Amino acid sequence: MTTPTTIHHFIAGKPYPSKTSQWRDVTNPATQEVVARVPFATREEVELAVANAQEAFQTWRSTSLSARMRIMLKLQQLIREHQAELAQLITREHGKTLPDAEGEVGRGLEVVEHACSITTLQLGEIAENAATGVDVYNLLQPLGVGAGITAFNFPVMLPCFMFPMAIACGNTFVLKPSEQDPSSTMRLVELAHEAGVPPGVLNVIHGGPEVADMLCDHPDIKALSFIGSTHVGTHIYRRASEAGKRVQSMMGAKNHCVVMPDAPKEHALNNLLGSAFGAAGQRCMANSVAVFVGAARDWLPDLVAKSQAMKVGPGTDRSADLGPLVNPRAKERVLGLIDSGVAQGAKLLLDGRNCVVPGYEKGNFVGPTVFADVTEAMDIYSQEIFGPVLNVVCVDTLEDAIAFINRNPNGNGTSIFTSSGWAARKYQHDINVGQVGINVPIPVPVAYFSFTGSRGSKLGDLGPNGKQAVQFWTQTKTVTARWYEDHGSASDGVNTTITMK
Repeated sequence: MTTPTTIHHFIAGKPYPSKTSQWRDVTNPATQEVVARVPFATREEVELAVANAQEAFQTWRSTSLSARMRIMLKLQQLIREHQAELAQLITREHGKTLPDAEGEVGRGLEVVEHACSITTLQLGEIAENAATGVDVYNLLQPLGVGAGITAFNFPVMLPCFMFPMAIACGNTFVLKPSEQDPSSTMRLVELAHEAGVPPGVLNVIHGGPEVADMLCDHPDIKALSFIGSTHVGTHIYRRASEAGKRVQSMMGAKNHCVVMPDAPKEHALNNLLGSAFGAAGQRCMANSVAVFVGAARDWLPDLVAKSQAMKVGPGTDRSADLGPLVNPRAKERVLGLIDSGVAQGAKLLLDGRNCVVPGYEKGNFVGPTVFADVTEAMDIYSQEIFGPVLNVVCVDTLEDAIAFINRNPNGNGTSIFTSSGWAARKYQHDINVGQVGINVPIPVPVAYFSFTGSRGSKLGDLGPNGKQAVQFWTQTKTVTARWYEDHGSASDGVNTTITMK
C-alpha cells in the first residue's frame, strides 16, 4: 500500500493547502487503492484564486508577445521531457493504457506548440486611408481572467485545450480540473510555472458543482471554457452566460462510423474497434455506433471476432487494448445500459459484463460489448454510454446512413470508411456533423485547426484550438485614427453628418 498524496490548490505560483473540511479520495480504477486525496475549495479559496488572477492580469496583459511565446516554447520542451511521467499519472488515476496516455500527452503538446505561434496568431488588421487621411485598424486584446472546467477523461489534453492559448493571448486563468484524476493536471501546471508563467497567471482550484457555480457567477471572470457531459455543460453555459460571460461548452456525443462495402476491410474494422473501445470508450469522440452499408453487413462476424480478441487489463500492461472504467459508479452505469439494451430487444453479439482480470478482481473492468439490431428508440442509442459498447446498425444505402445520422441530435464527430472519393465527398457535404473523418476513425483535428463539434454537442459560437481559440480568448478593439499636420492647418468647419471627411 502506498501513502495517498495530498493534492493542493495552486494559487499565486505555489501550492496552496486547503482549509476545507470536504475531501474526496482519488482511486486507482484497476485496484480501488486510494492514491490521492483532493480538497473541495471553500468560497474564500475560490475568491483568493480569482483575486490573484485579477491582480496578475494588470501586468501580464502588457507582457510582450515574444515573452509569452518564449514561455510556451519552454513549456512544450518540458512536457516533451516529462511525457512518460505525465502518462503514468494519467494511467494511475484514470485507468487508460500507458500507450493511450502517452498519446493523450502528445495531443495536448500539439496545442502548446500551436500557442508558440502567438506572435503571428494575435495580429490585428489595418486599412490605410480608409477615408481621406483616416486609418482603421483592429487590435486583439486579452479579456481579463478566464476560467476552465475540465472532464476526467483527458486530464492533460483538456487543460491544454484551455490555458496555454488563454494565457498566451494575455489573459490570466483559473482552472478547475476533474476531482476524479487531478494529479497529472497538477504536474502539468507545475511544469508551466517551471517554464516561466508568473505567479497568479495560472491558478488551480479543486471541487465539485458548487465550485463550478462559483466560477460561473464570479464577476471578475470574463470567459469560461467547459468540456464535459451535456447535462453539466448545458447548466454551465446557461449560468455563466446569464452572468455576462463569454462561454464555450463542448459536451457529449453519439458518434457514428459509416462502413461502406468498398472500404478496405481490415483497416476499417481495426480503426472502428480502436475508436469504439480505446480508453474503455470513455471519449467524447468515441465511435459508439457503426453503420454498415449494404454488403458491409457481412463483416459483422469478423467485427465480433476481432472485438472478442481484444485484451482487457490494467493500464500499466502495455499489451492491453483497454483498461478499466474510471470508478465503480461508471461501471454500474454502463452495466445498467447493457442490461437495458438486452431488455429492449437489441441482439447482444458480445457480452462484456462479466469481465474479470486475474489479479485485479476489484477493478472496474467491462469487456468489449457489441449489439446488433439497434434502433433509435433504445437507451443504448439515445444515451451516451461512455463505456466499451458498440452499437451496430445496418442500412441499404449511403443516403440511408446519412439520413439516420442526421436525425441524431448530437454533432461532435463522424467518420466514413470507403475507397470511393465520390462517396467520401458526398458524405462530408451532406452530413450535419461538425467534424468528419474520411478513413480516419476519430476526427479530432490537429491543434492549429479548431475543434468544431456542432448541434447538441456544443454551445457557443467558438471552439477550442486553432483560430477560434484566439477569437474566444481576445476581444476586438477597432480604432479609427486621423492625424492633422499641425495646429494651424485649415479646417473644413463643423461636420454634422455621419460622413467621414
